[in-house]
Amino acid sequence: MTKENKAIIVGGGIGGLVTALKLHHVGVSVRVFESVENIKALGVGINLLPHAVRILTELGLKDELKRQGIPTAELNYYNKFGQQIWHEPRGLDAGYKWPQYSIHRGRLHMILLDAVKEQLGENMIVTGHHLKSFQTFDDGVEATFENKKTGEIVGTYRGDFLIAADGIHSVVRKHFYPNEGLPKFSGRILWRGITESTPFLTGKSMIMSGFQDQKFVAYPVCPETAAKGRSLVNWIAELSVQGDVPPRSDWNRKVDKEVFAPAFSNWDFGWLNVPKLIEETETVYEFPMVDRDPLPRWTFGRVTLLGDAAHPMYPIGSNGASQAILDADALGQAFESQPTVDLALKAYADARMEPTASIVMSNRQNGPESVMQIVEDRAPNGFNHLHDVITQQELEDIANKYKKIAGFDRQTLNRK
Repeated sequence: MTKENKAIIVGGGIGGLVTALKLHHVGVSVRVFESVENIKALGVGINLLPHAVRILTELGLKDELKRQGIPTAELNYYNKFGQQIWHEPRGLDAGYKWPQYSIHRGRLHMILLDAVKEQLGENMIVTGHHLKSFQTFDDGVEATFENKKTGEIVGTYRGDFLIAADGIHSVVRKHFYPNEGLPKFSGRILWRGITESTPFLTGKSMIMSGFQDQKFVAYPVCPETAAKGRSLVNWIAELSVQGDVPPRSDWNRKVDKEVFAPAFSNWDFGWLNVPKLIEETETVYEFPMVDRDPLPRWTFGRVTLLGDAAHPMYPIGSNGASQAILDADALGQAFESQPTVDLALKAYADARMEPTASIVMSNRQNGPESVMQIVEDRAPNGFNHLHDVITQQELEDIANKYKKIAGFDRQTLNRK
């Protein structure tokens, strides 16, 4: 298709920005509308799996990812006593053609923002524009935006189609599914922080310890800190709690560490001192672990959903951002292969709905992390020999099944 086709992308997060780059790459004119007035490098750590890194590499971001991310070398699961359950190499160390990266989410966001400005032009990102409403026509879409703080209408724009990359609280999704209600709460809360510490294991390791109701995740995210012999560690503490999903206004709020830290006070494994890591963290943020049910339909005429607006999922298997990037790639491929906008949007949804629904449902069963719960159920007091508790075949089957579900089976991916 030609640049005569104009796309409105609602949302300037990771999914929206990668979509802008991909559509521009295949010859579609794009403008991105973002609610906040100033896009800042916010958040904590994030993981990019090799299938997502492949796409970002094709979009010209290989060098920046290498400069600003840590190439993850291994993934290890442990029980609550720090006994190893599972070990596997990751990224290039596992024989993939592309790395897996652990990176600060804000850094990734800025890499993408700078690339969009450079490739599309500064004026193709419009900030301070929150979607208020939209109308669809046979040949396009008209979207009206407001200043979210004041409620003032700031502009109405016409495009040939609209991509809703506006997150788990998507205005567009709510328009098509007005009775869906709140996100579904897992009953688990995540507390997240970043701390400079001594390196653990390889210095490029991602670890998870515990089980479903109590878990700790840690991995380094900063190559500059690593170059100094230190480690900037992104960590997540997770506990099951009673009650309903917290109000949206409480998401991503700063909390007192005493809310959760006592539950991890004995988790000093020698190679990683969890209570010390928590204690030395200045700021901790709280999130509910939520998702939404898979939808029967994403595309409505000239409008479609993407990323968390389409398939919000539990942060299990390091998959949320990677799947949004895969969405963007599939959308670009659809516009390359289909003769009309309508057929492209339909082809995109047909390609992505089933795979992402499978991941959402798998993550509700803990995905590859289910091995930690199996070991907790079978050996709550620890073990002398792992394979008395769970066989190597059982471990491998769970890991390999999830890679296929999530689209990063090594042999399949390396053929691309």
